[in-house]
Amino acid sequence: MVETPGSQSSLHRANLERVVRAVRMAGSLTQAEIARGTGLSAATVSNIVRELKDAGTVEVTPTSSGGRRARAVSLSADAGIVVGVDFGHSHLRVAVGNLAHTVLAEDAEPIDVDASADQGFDRAERLVRRLVGESGISPGKVIGIGLGVPGPIDIETGVLGSTAILPGWAGTNPRDELAARTGVPVYVDNDANLGALGEQVWGAGRGARDLAYIKVASGVGAGLVINGQIYRGPGGTAGEIGHITLDESGPVCRCGNRGCLETFTAARYVLPLLHSSHGTDLTMARVVRLAADGDPGCRRVVADIGRYIGSGVASLCNLLNPSRVVLGGDLAEAGDLVLGPVRDSVARYAIPSAARRLKVLPGELDSRAEVLGALALVLDEMGDATLVDAASAAA
Repeated sequence: MVETPGSQSSLHRANLERVVRAVRMAGSLTQAEIARGTGLSAATVSNIVRELKDAGTVEVTPTSSGGRRARAVSLSADAGIVVGVDFGHSHLRVAVGNLAHTVLAEDAEPIDVDASADQGFDRAERLVRRLVGESGISPGKVIGIGLGVPGPIDIETGVLGSTAILPGWAGTNPRDELAARTGVPVYVDNDANLGALGEQVWGAGRGARDLAYIKVASGVGAGLVINGQIYRGPGGTAGEIGHITLDESGPVCRCGNRGCLETFTAARYVLPLLHSSHGTDLTMARVVRLAADGDPGCRRVVADIGRYIGSGVASLCNLLNPSRVVLGGDLAEAGDLVLGPVRDSVARYAIPSAARRLKVLPGELDSRAEVLGALALVLDEMGDATLVDAASAAA
């Protein structure tokens, strides 16, 4: 039967998709939470959940909410498995999870920054197959792979742009390459966007509809969530906070401009400041540990980084007015040593009404933010129609 706009059948399907979407993004919700989140009546939600359960799309388990008995609704484990793959400066991390937001297996391996794209994908393919096998899952259950790379992605073609972190990968198409190797759909994004998704679903960004995830490592990037969705911009380069100009007479940045935020905060610019006093084998993680132990030079560097980041965050506040900023990467481990200066700069440079509403928080997921964000990317991109079709066929 053809569904016409406004018909009862089309309205019913729209309600089915609304419920599936709410559960898919949250992992698990009570029926009361679904009703509040979707605006549907409790009776409508109850009927839809029963229909989805009969079709094998969702599972319903007893739970409690506010001291009262309730029923938790999550997507069925039989509905499919998703895989997250994250390539970093020196690591490859893979996670396998189900649609109920349960991580079933996870592992990481070191990877040489000079490795070719083919070598990287050989490693990723082997690690994915091993983890899927160790989970006792049939490879046929895998319905999608999320892939994170440290560089700009053309959102139309999937081609990776220039990246200083994996220089041999520029011009490759990681999405198509991994899809050809595994035979399942692959969704690709940069590491900052995936960090934002990971923290939004599993970490410090839970419950926030508008947030920015700031990652400071060998470069500086931001993942932007606006109205619950990652904002990439028409060319996929939204969130390049590292190239806000702080000093037109400052150091030359890799982008060709002078005095970008990145030149005052990224590891390759900051660590040399401590080489004469602390040696040349420093990493940002070690600087953070030394700062926490009271080292005055490292404390000063961490505080300066925080002030500079705060200037960039203030600009984001004035433009986008997010409710939450999450700081990820090694710097998040510095706690108030870095967050205090960030908040001070925000208070100084942001519009007061925007600054008052902003929470600046450390990330909760550490090095796992991006790979969990890759899992969330599949959940975000896969859509609800396929899952609803089974319920519609059974209705």
